[in-house]
Amino acid sequence: MAYLLTITLLWAFSFSLIGVYLAGQVDPWFSVWTRIALATLVFLPFLRIKQLSTKLTTQLMLIGAVQLGAMYGFYYHSFLYLTVPEVLLFTVMTPIYVTLLNDALEKRFNKTFFISAFIATLGAVAIRFDGLNQGFFIGFLIVQASNLCFASGQVFYKRLMQNHQHIKQANVFGCFFIGALITASICLLLFGDLTQLPVTSTQWGILVYLGIVASGIGFFVWNKGATLVNVGVLAVMNNLLIPAGIVVNLLIWNRDADIGRLLLGGAIITFALLLNEYLINKQIKLS
Repeated sequence: MAYLLTITLLWAFSFSLIGVYLAGQVDPWFSVWTRIALATLVFLPFLRIKQLSTKLTTQLMLIGAVQLGAMYGFYYHSFLYLTVPEVLLFTVMTPIYVTLLNDALEKRFNKTFFISAFIATLGAVAIRFDGLNQGFFIGFLIVQASNLCFASGQVFYKRLMQNHQHIKQANVFGCFFIGALITASICLLLFGDLTQLPVTSTQWGILVYLGIVASGIGFFVWNKGATLVNVGVLAVMNNLLIPAGIVVNLLIWNRDADIGRLLLGGAIITFALLLNEYLINKQIKLS
C-alpha cells in the first residue's frame, strides 16, 4: 500500500499544478500528448521488447491505450457538457467499477470489496457534491466512460502481471505508454489546438514534471502498487486522492474549500480503508 500512498501524495500536487498553471491556458490535448510522450521516453531505455511475446506486448499496449489514452479523451470531452464540480462528482464512481469489474472477471460477488468501495464513494461524494444543472446526462455518461477506462486498466494490468510474475515490470511498462501515446496522438491530430501552446518557462517546466514524474514514474508505481494489494484497498485508494488533492491545494495555493466536507469525507474514506482491512483479515482467520 506504500506505493499507492506515495503516488496519492504525488498526484495530489499534480491536480493543483494543472488547475493553476495549465487549465484554460494550454491546449489540453497538447498537455496530455506531451505528458504521455515524455513518460514513454522515460521507459523506452528499460523496454526489453525481444523478451516479450506478441500477445503480451499487445495486451500491455491496449491497457495503456484504455487506462491512460482513452481515459483522458473521455475526461476532457466531458467538460463540454458539465461544470467542473459535476465532472469531479461523477468521477467518484471509479472504485465501484474497480470492484465490480474484478468480481465479474472472477465470476463472483465479493461483498467486502463492494462495501469498502461504496463507503469510499460516499466519502468522496461528501467532499465533491456541489449541485447539478439541467442536461447533465450526456456528460454523466462520458465521465462514466472515463471512469471505466481507468478502472479497467488497473484491474486488467493487475491480473496480467499476476500471470507474468517472472517479468520485471519496468522492462515492459514502456508498452503501456506506447499504447497510450498512439491514442493521445490521434486525439491531438483530431481535436488539438496548436495555437494554445505553452508560452512561459513555468508552463513548460510543469509539463516536463508532469510527464516524467507524475505520468511516467507515477503510473508505473501506481500500477505496480495495484498488483500488491487486494482489490478493496485499490478501490478505496482511488478516492483517497480527492481529500489529498484538496488539502494540498488549500495549504499551498490557499484555494477556497469547505473544511467541514473535507474532514467528513476524509474520515469516511479512511474508515472504508480500515473496514476493508478488518474484514479481509477476519475472512483469512475464518478460512
